Amino acid sequence: MSSENSMKNETNHLRKMTTIWVILSLAADLLFWFWVGPHVPPGTMTSTAKSNQFDFTFLVLFALPVLIGVWVYLGYAIVTWSAKRDNVPEPIGGEVARSNRKAQVSWITITSIVVLFLAGFGTVAVINDHGSGGGEGPNPIWNPGGASKAEAAALTSNASWSPNSNQVLPVQVIAQQWKFTYRYPTFGGFESSELILPVGTTVAFNVTSLDVIHSFWAYQLSVKADANPQVNDVAYTDTKQLGNFTVRCSELCGLWHGSMFNYGKVVSQSDFMNWAKTTESANAANTANLPPFAWTYVPDANGAAGGYYPDGTVTPYSTVEVYGSKQPAS
Repeated sequence: MSSENSMKNETNHLRKMTTIWVILSLAADLLFWFWVGPHVPPGTMTSTAKSNQFDFTFLVLFALPVLIGVWVYLGYAIVTWSAKRDNVPEPIGGEVARSNRKAQVSWITITSIVVLFLAGFGTVAVINDHGSGGGEGPNPIWNPGGASKAEAAALTSNASWSPNSNQVLPVQVIAQQWKFTYRYPTFGGFESSELILPVGTTVAFNVTSLDVIHSFWAYQLSVKADANPQVNDVAYTDTKQLGNFTVRCSELCGLWHGSMFNYGKVVSQSDFMNWAKTTESANAANTANLPPFAWTYVPDANGAAGGYYPDGTVTPYSTVEVYGSKQPAS
């Protein structure tokens, strides 16, 4: 009879803890989803930003019940089973707990299901959310629909991009100590110190470096890619909202690393076309002095990397420090 009462008491304790846990978990998840989730950085300016915001919120919705479950159990145990001064034997644990096959199987099963589900969720997100094109290298395993490197290369050779065409807009990010420069191969290959993007467009960032290792981080766009010399790291995103954003270097790259940042805008497609065409025309003379467009640049190609290794000279070094400058014939 006492064994039945003990089992009944254990069941009541479990039912009470479960009820408290379900109520608190549901309340916490609902509050986070409706109150906090919409404001989670990096926002919704691009598809990658929106996806990352959703992924973070989704994972928090999983984590909160786990956290609350631990708190509920600890709180319930402190209130219900706290040890008394008269050395009352431990009401739970001991040999009974060690040999409780039901508890062991339940723990292993639940944790395995959660881990496998999250692994599947992460894999699906990698494939669907612009594939593996998040700055991992020049040839992502999975590309977003229509955003292949081959198409970007074709656009470069054809030197044409038009709004409302569902074409991928290639933009080259060139990092060097201590600034970012943006090259637009489909508009004559001109360069700009400001990153301007059209809204409603799939953008393929092709990120490289002229000297040391940097990292291109457009936080509000949720785009980040290492900028390595002689490497083209590709990162994709879809612009969804108009607005301003900041670009920073997130890889320690020298003395003025902290000052290596600039700004950009997502504008309407018509405003982008006006800006691109105007800038292309205004910079035509300067663009002619730049090295021909390539996915990466050797530092000695036509004086790239500050002109330290210009072509056409006998010695490997030069005092010229103007990016892209041509050296006079000797």
